[in-house]
Amino acid sequence: MVDRIPPPPFWRTRYFAEIVVTKPDRDMTPIEIVATLAAPARREVQPDGRIRHWLWFPARGRWLRVVTLADGETVHNAFWDRGFRP
Repeated sequence: MVDRIPPPPFWRTRYFAEIVVTKPDRDMTPIEIVATLAAPARREVQPDGRIRHWLWFPARGRWLRVVTLADGETVHNAFWDRGFRP
């Protein structure tokens, strides 16, 4: 199993906790990530088993993509997806 860090605010990989959140363009909040996992507008399984979750945030005018491990709860990556079209 991948080294993962427990809540709060949610399960996440060490990569997410140490690399992803330090990138300047990753200005999403934990609340937005949790909301995306709770009620995604779209969910898609990648060939490697990871799961993509998307949710539209009207106040930001953007789609948030959250990528979890195959368990569907451990966040590995998250970013504002400029290319997503529902």
